[in-house]
Amino acid sequence: MSAKSSSDITVPTMGGPDNPQAVYDARTLGTPKMIVFGLQHMFAMFGATILVPALTGLSVSATLLFAGLGTLLFHFLSKWKVPAFLGSSIAFLAGYAAIAPHKEADLLPYACLGVACAGLLYILLSALFKAFGSKRVMRFFPPIVTGPIVICIGLIIAQSAIENCTTNWFVAIVAILCIIICNIWGRGMIRIIPILIGVIIAYILAAILGEVDFTKVADAPWIGLPFLWENTVFGLFTDAFDGGLAITAIITIMPLAFATMIEHIGDISAISSTCNRNFIAEPGLHRTLLGDGLATILASLFGAPANTTYGENTGVLALTKVFDPRVVRIAACFAILLSFCPKFAAVIAVMPACVIGGVSLVLYGMISAVGIRNLVESHVDLTRSRNIIIAALIMVLSLGISYSTAGAIVISAGDIVISLSGLAVGSVIGIVLNAFLPQNDNDEISPVLEAAAIDPDEASVPMPLESVSYEKLDD
Repeated sequence: MSAKSSSDITVPTMGGPDNPQAVYDARTLGTPKMIVFGLQHMFAMFGATILVPALTGLSVSATLLFAGLGTLLFHFLSKWKVPAFLGSSIAFLAGYAAIAPHKEADLLPYACLGVACAGLLYILLSALFKAFGSKRVMRFFPPIVTGPIVICIGLIIAQSAIENCTTNWFVAIVAILCIIICNIWGRGMIRIIPILIGVIIAYILAAILGEVDFTKVADAPWIGLPFLWENTVFGLFTDAFDGGLAITAIITIMPLAFATMIEHIGDISAISSTCNRNFIAEPGLHRTLLGDGLATILASLFGAPANTTYGENTGVLALTKVFDPRVVRIAACFAILLSFCPKFAAVIAVMPACVIGGVSLVLYGMISAVGIRNLVESHVDLTRSRNIIIAALIMVLSLGISYSTAGAIVISAGDIVISLSGLAVGSVIGIVLNAFLPQNDNDEISPVLEAAAIDPDEASVPMPLESVSYEKLDD
């Protein structure tokens, strides 16, 4: 759109109408059902959350502990309103691999230090939202930017789902069919907990087929601490501290936060769309970003993976239509409780890849579908050249770099190596293009100039909300 006068500018009213098929207060369903819903959210996040420590060598128990604590911290800072779960961020895998390529226990704390510093960028962006308002800042993150990024997030991590499925396609397909059958033809509770049912049935089938080795479960104790002090960032500060490696880790890993911050905005937009609530306006992106950033810093300092808002749990929201944040907090409490049980962590750790793959295949696909829905509901005009260029470059860079031989763009400067993931590159390019390309193909004004000229209280916020009512501002 071209620059508009204040009389032409519209803003969405706070929130949207309730979905008549949805549950916004799970207390009406009773405590037993709420607990089941919480368990389902916990199982939904297990696949990707446990995958990160499995690939990096970080502690599974510490991952569960700080996923739960980070989620509760996020809910506290976001006024208990946003039904988001914070789990391990896959976007930082390249950073861990660059610093500790062979899961070296003595190098992983340096990578965690870099991730903790990356969390500081969340706080910086949160401050910008607080200082200038979400309406002005969001002009740089419209659906034409966040939509393709969310699409690419689902498509990139879909590779891991397929690889997991290939270990036993029969079990994976059973998990998928269970989810589909329960969600489409199920009645009552069966229809509301399809993922949990899919996990249980597929896990039992895999055990019957001999796909599960329970040796680690038998050897694990019932109670134990989630992490060891020497595996935390605090354990680095001894006489053996390597300052050069610490600086390298910080410079290498911090740029990855650009992708995860955009992913965060996309996730909050997706949750808003799913729940018919404008969470970008209330409680505000400055609060959700702050919660995500502080949760990432907290987890990293104690040797757990970076946290991020989870698309898997957004998929659960879309499937179950239970939008009460209390259910997500129940899942967080279960994660904290179970982090002190090494035996349970072992049960999760030995869950066959084919089970995780089958469930993930559905959830990852829903992430990309939510990105597409954001574009459709926001009425993004893809006949315009600027929108086509922005979407095309975001997707081709994000997917092309991620699936290239190197898997990232590596920049070397002496002993310092910086690795930029496909999502990081695609996100930055998308933001820059949207900021400086003219609003109309034949215009000379860009969103940057337009945002500078418009009062932030009158700037429009592109929100992918269903059934949003709009009010026209007076001159």
